[in-house]
Amino acid sequence: MHTIDMNLVEMTLDVMKYTIDRISNITPELGSPKKEEELLKMVGETITDEGIGGEKAFKLFRDVLVKATVPIDHPRHLAFVPAAPTRAAIMFDLVTSASSIHGAYWMEGAGGIFCENQAMNWLVSISGLPEGSFGVFTSGGTVANLSAMVAAREEWRSRNTDNIGIKGLVLVSQGAHSSVEAMAKVMDADLLKIDSRGDFLSGEELRAGIEELQEKDRKRVFAVVATGGTTNAGIIDDLAGIAGICEKEQVWLHVDCAYGGGALAARSVRHLFNGIEKADSITIDPHKWLFSPYDCGAVLYKNMEFAKNAHSQKGAYLEIFKDEGAQGFNPADYQIQLTRRIRGMPLWFSLAMHGTEKYRTAIERGITLAKIAAAKIEERPYLEMVRPESLSVVLFRRIGWTAEQYRDWTYRNHREGIALVTPTIWKNETISRFCFINPDTTEADIDLILDTLK
Repeated sequence: MHTIDMNLVEMTLDVMKYTIDRISNITPELGSPKKEEELLKMVGETITDEGIGGEKAFKLFRDVLVKATVPIDHPRHLAFVPAAPTRAAIMFDLVTSASSIHGAYWMEGAGGIFCENQAMNWLVSISGLPEGSFGVFTSGGTVANLSAMVAAREEWRSRNTDNIGIKGLVLVSQGAHSSVEAMAKVMDADLLKIDSRGDFLSGEELRAGIEELQEKDRKRVFAVVATGGTTNAGIIDDLAGIAGICEKEQVWLHVDCAYGGGALAARSVRHLFNGIEKADSITIDPHKWLFSPYDCGAVLYKNMEFAKNAHSQKGAYLEIFKDEGAQGFNPADYQIQLTRRIRGMPLWFSLAMHGTEKYRTAIERGITLAKIAAAKIEERPYLEMVRPESLSVVLFRRIGWTAEQYRDWTYRNHREGIALVTPTIWKNETISRFCFINPDTTEADIDLILDTLK
């Protein structure tokens, strides 16, 4: 398997040709999933005792299997939170894998970790966190949120040993991402959603929610998770107000900006995040609005020592990595993963190649596309906005439609290769939703999709 022969060389050329063709294609086929039994009938068993050969396996992927996937970078993929990795980042993802760098410790991965740290410096700078703040790249927002929440709980327990063994309590806004609740369950912490009158959580509402707690529960609060751009609607909590309450209550503030974090670089909306610089930790997903390939998340900390105290692993074979002779930055010490690839390198290469101003421009384009879409919706009598566009998310309704009609419309457009736009739920009503990430999306794309709603 590890022999270098002519078959391997030819396969490498085939893979590179496919990669070049795919990178060059700005409107890839909008594939759609098939049932597992359908795919099995089309390709047969692929894992056998003798192997089916690289040529056949690659042909099955290229001609059948990849067509049963939806490319996240299609300009009319406006569902969920799509992604649009730069060509530079995609290319360097190949380099990252080919370089076989273990990214846990400086001793093994110094050059690659240096690249990641250069990109991290920029993330910290757009966040506004104070000097001394830093972070690490993770597999995504879920792991970033979990890493931050574990660090918060350990800091809470270290301040008062009476908290050891006590089940902690996390307070979150109504728009908190599902991963926050899931990760609270993973770490066996309780979670309480604070009611808000409007679409976002204010500092005053957080204060009122804390004061309503019984004293025993108030003592269990170790973290507040605010949201910097909800996945569903792009809404930003009152970060400045929430930060003030957290400071007064001596509670860790984590801001989940997995989706919205890219907008920290956009001058037009940066003021909406005022107060984020007071956070103890922040989640940002570069694989969303910072144009990196999956999977690339990041967690930033105001105080790295709190994260290190929570996450640094000890073991007989790991001690050499902590030795003075291997001194350097060890990403494994600051999040839950030990073994990790250098997933921040594609972001570093793309930033280094293009510069941060092009990133700002591309992010601003997503915000502009949301405004354009909102105006086009207002022009059409059969459509109406549900709420003002926020960041790059647009919520709107097709007047008179039922949930079943939205569903059928979604499947029809997807099946016909027009677009992938899925419905969502807003205040118990099924509606439609755009999320703009890809700067290659055009006004004509928006018109095409809206016209299918007639």
